[in-house]
Amino acid sequence: MKQLVTNILFATDLSENSGHAMRHAASIAQATGAEIHVLHVNEPLSDDAKITMEIFILNEETRKTAAARRHEMVRKVLAERQAKFWAQFDGDDERIRDQVTSVEVTDGHPAEVILRRSVELGCDLIVLGAHDHGFSHTFLGTVAKRVLRRSKIPTLIVPNPDETKQPH
Repeated sequence: MKQLVTNILFATDLSENSGHAMRHAASIAQATGAEIHVLHVNEPLSDDAKITMEIFILNEETRKTAAARRHEMVRKVLAERQAKFWAQFDGDDERIRDQVTSVEVTDGHPAEVILRRSVELGCDLIVLGAHDHGFSHTFLGTVAKRVLRRSKIPTLIVPNPDETKQPH
């Protein structure tokens, strides 16, 4: 039988709980030998945010620097979260990290970028964490619905561990 999963796109909102979804992506990759592509999408600044920046940051060059720093900060947080995630593993499990072939931070509308990158990277599976209050409050609520609705490949939505606990 032909291998069904060879490339996994793991889209993260950078929340603390996104590691739970990454664990599922890593587990599938370990079982199938698939490559993992990690993606975070910065949502565009709202018009209100742009106006606020113009009010408080009068210098155009300083505004451009602030926007670039936003991108740098997200890259730094993503690197820290990835390091923290991979530090949990040892032995054979540690080798799963070698299956991460790309880590990308980009700008755009998350659902559209996730779907586009999944095609461009030749992915067979998209893995997203369930809605969480991370850097982007709506990232995996509305985004997950949009991705599920439009994806041409299987998409796994991983619930947060705290949300899966049933009341006694």
